Amino acid sequence: MGIDVITPKYSLSEEEEKKEIVRQYRALLRCLKPKLNPGHRELLRLAFEMAADAHKTMRRKSGEPYILHPIAVARICVEEIGLGVRSTICALLHDTVEDTDLTLEDIARAFGSEITRIIDGLTKIANVVDTNTTQQAENFKKILVTLTDDPRVILIKLADRLHNMRTLDSMKREKQLKISSETVYVYAPLAHRMGLYTIKTEMEDLAMKYLEPDIYREIAKKLAETRRERTRYINEFIKPIKEGLEKAGLHVEVYGRPKSIHSIWNKMKKKGVSFEEVYDLFAIRVILETPHEREKEDCWKAYSLITDMYTPSPERLRDWLSNPKSNGYEALHTTVMGSQGKWVEVQIRTKRMNEIAEKGLAAHWKYKEGTNDESRFDKWFTQIREALAQDVSSIDFLQDFKTSFLAEEIYVYTPKGDVKMLPVGATALDFAFSVHSMVGSKCIGAKVNHKLVPISHKLRSGDQIEIITSNKQKPHEDWLNFVVTTKAKGKIKDALKEEKRKVAADGKYLLYRKLEGIGAATSQVNIDELTTFYKLASPLDLYYQIAVKNIDLKELKEDFQVLGDRLVMPKPVKVEPEVKQPEIELNRSAKQKENELIIFGESSDKIVYTLANCCKPIPGDDVFGFVSTGKGLIIHRTNCPNAARLMSNFGHRVVKTKWAKNKEISFLTGVKIVGLDDVGVIHKITNLVSGELRINIAALTVEAKEGLFEGNIKLFVHDKEELDELVERLKKLPGIEAVERYDTELN
Repeated sequence: MGIDVITPKYSLSEEEEKKEIVRQYRALLRCLKPKLNPGHRELLRLAFEMAADAHKTMRRKSGEPYILHPIAVARICVEEIGLGVRSTICALLHDTVEDTDLTLEDIARAFGSEITRIIDGLTKIANVVDTNTTQQAENFKKILVTLTDDPRVILIKLADRLHNMRTLDSMKREKQLKISSETVYVYAPLAHRMGLYTIKTEMEDLAMKYLEPDIYREIAKKLAETRRERTRYINEFIKPIKEGLEKAGLHVEVYGRPKSIHSIWNKMKKKGVSFEEVYDLFAIRVILETPHEREKEDCWKAYSLITDMYTPSPERLRDWLSNPKSNGYEALHTTVMGSQGKWVEVQIRTKRMNEIAEKGLAAHWKYKEGTNDESRFDKWFTQIREALAQDVSSIDFLQDFKTSFLAEEIYVYTPKGDVKMLPVGATALDFAFSVHSMVGSKCIGAKVNHKLVPISHKLRSGDQIEIITSNKQKPHEDWLNFVVTTKAKGKIKDALKEEKRKVAADGKYLLYRKLEGIGAATSQVNIDELTTFYKLASPLDLYYQIAVKNIDLKELKEDFQVLGDRLVMPKPVKVEPEVKQPEIELNRSAKQKENELIIFGESSDKIVYTLANCCKPIPGDDVFGFVSTGKGLIIHRTNCPNAARLMSNFGHRVVKTKWAKNKEISFLTGVKIVGLDDVGVIHKITNLVSGELRINIAALTVEAKEGLFEGNIKLFVHDKEELDELVERLKKLPGIEAVERYDTELN
């Protein structure tokens, strides 16, 4: 809110400005005329005068009076979203509390609590979409509380954002990028979710105009160049449809429209095709005028007649008549083959459905007779309320909101036939949690359409799901990798925290015993000292790491001194990078036995080290040493799966290391090869490895299937250089598709 926008410069005298403001205000009243009741004009006049007075010293950078912006936002609310008088009053006053001396108390005195609550919600929205700070994400949560109380807050905010996008042309480049990014990140998906397809499409196109100007201009130019040809094609395509439907007694309006630039670009990216290869550049809309009780019947009748004229693509039928989207969208979509081998999308809907498609949620208040659509919105709001009630960080919440609440949805069924609405990408486990938290926590599998599937199975619209539970089951951390709904994520995290607390209780007991044993107090000061030393977030994490044996309490005496009953700063460890930052060279004498690996440092001390099994480093890899209790120095690759955990939690035990050149020692490693199962391919591989490169093969396994083979070779190399050369040479062999290093299960 209150974004300073610029329109092209113009100059009007003070008198002309006043006339322009009055002209725009009267245009707003004309839009509202059908909705005006006695007394409304006076309220609108009061809101207009309060806003004009509050903004009287404010100008947009173009020089025009600021009041023209709230009037434009109010017109979008009425004309393009279909909102009424109360929303118009809120739109006129939407920037006053944030930007002027007007207070919520002033508004409450003039207009009462309902309008005040909406304006309060609009004020809170002001700067929330920049997700860099927790505070802004926290504000976003507050807005959603208002959204579930009164969705008009979001509808007015969308109108405000749309007008800002329309007048973005003369803004500074960095401001254009910031506002466009916010729009495409949250506002366009939100408009889509509220059923405002036209506004969503315009927002995406306008954002693309600033974010990807070259591509935008190129597609716009090509659309303009092909406009005449497309118009002729659409008219020829429509003619038989219109005649056929009218002959069948249907009152119909048929027109064509080009796809949006943003959606054309998405198709080009998704399918990797050029503009010319995007097959459905335009869509035909068939709008039926029919009584409510005959809507479905007439839509299917129209579908039947159209698919008699043009051949449909079976997999492109979308039936949102039987199962409207949660934002109330109802229609039949099909793609048919027109003349010249061109695919054309045809959308069939009634006048009522079209109004809901254009004006989304606002249109629902007009059609009160169908409670089914209302309840879908109510369900969505209920889910948001549940999510808001969960104890989750604000930034996580904003990310989950994007994936869970702004995504397209699917409809699935319980064994009894009750419908459940879930986001695209939801799994059987998400469904289990949507039934009940306990069902989700005890879920061990599911039957989808009577077939057994794992809990990670992704669901599709129309699936019927039966959940299988066991009292022995409990949530696991890896569940978080595949669930998508906020409810499932929240409940799993809660259960893991609870489980962690139980495990941590053992760690706490062990730590207290150890502290007493070395004469240190079990005080908060000592616990905090240890938590800081091990770089952990909380004492709970400390107790947990002790319980799962990631922290060895035997080291306490070595790492800490006890003065009185206090633990004091750690003694310097034998190899301490903070003190000396030694670069230790890894080497191995040819006379040493195979498993006696040593390090030669500056003072030529011999230090025993081992190579980590988890990542199998070889000379040439970027590595670091980790001082481990009992095992001495363990060498890990810096891209080892465990590297981040070790370096962040146990930084005091990490030693910088590098390899010494030594061509006399070989190291076991492995490569995986995939290629065409051709005669002699294995001979070519072994000839290259053993014959040309003289590398010793320890083991070779090959598995062939459906014309492809997969081979795993364990071999001894001197260093990474040698391995890289081998991989490159193998890739050049005819019929080889892929070669990659692997390190697991080599022993």
